[in-house]
Amino acid sequence: LTVTGLYLMFYYVPSINHAYQDMRDLQFVVTFGGLIRNMHRWAAHAMVITVWLHMARVFLTGSYKKPREFNWGVGTLLLLITLLLSFTGYLLPWDQLSIWAVTVGTNMAKYAPIAGPYTRYLMLGGHAVGDATLLRFYVMHVVGLPLVGFLLMVVHFWRVRKDGFSGGL
Repeated sequence: LTVTGLYLMFYYVPSINHAYQDMRDLQFVVTFGGLIRNMHRWAAHAMVITVWLHMARVFLTGSYKKPREFNWGVGTLLLLITLLLSFTGYLLPWDQLSIWAVTVGTNMAKYAPIAGPYTRYLMLGGHAVGDATLLRFYVMHVVGLPLVGFLLMVVHFWRVRKDGFSGGL
């Protein structure tokens, strides 16, 4: 995902005036652009499925029980990061589906107790979907979420080493 993502960054400008055309150019003009984009998308789907299957195995084998409760929490946060990476990546082509997804997603955030409206404003970068919104989701997708995910993976693997493997299957 990192290699294909870096390749895609060379051909993408996070601007509502350029994003859609950049994706079209990547698909139909750039040599192997469509293949690289689809490899990135397929790898992202595989990552979501793999993380979900890992969580299911840990749950079904009871590997989350004492003394591994903390690591289960870290793993749950990693699943959330994975889903947020999928959501933010889904928005980047800035086609009709993306615009509606960001509208629905930020409206859902608006209804969170207490901080909902502030969260929506922070996500949008204003009161309406626009350039600031796309830029914020792009930065979350390529910097913020991968950094948090990496740090959580370090903690997760450290706890596996510390607590030992559960024996699992």
